[in-house]
Amino acid sequence: MKSFFLSVDIFLCLMVFLCLYRVVFGPTLGDRIVATGAIGTKTLTILVIIGFLYDRVEMFLDISLAYALLNFVGTLAASKYFETKREF
Repeated sequence: MKSFFLSVDIFLCLMVFLCLYRVVFGPTLGDRIVATGAIGTKTLTILVIIGFLYDRVEMFLDISLAYALLNFVGTLAASKYFETKREF
């Protein structure tokens, strides 16, 4: 079962790099913000899977919840900032 989680974790890491491409070369600012949110979501999943791999789910779940909150607030702040500047 651990090999399955490890392979899913590696796959998600590859998907993070695809989203990172969109963040760097995204055609619009909205694409970049959405890609940043997607990277945050994938990172949450990766953290929980790492918790399963190390049998410390409760610790990694707390870390991922804190990271989810920071990701959400960061996305809202960036969206509000660019909305007031009318760059969308």
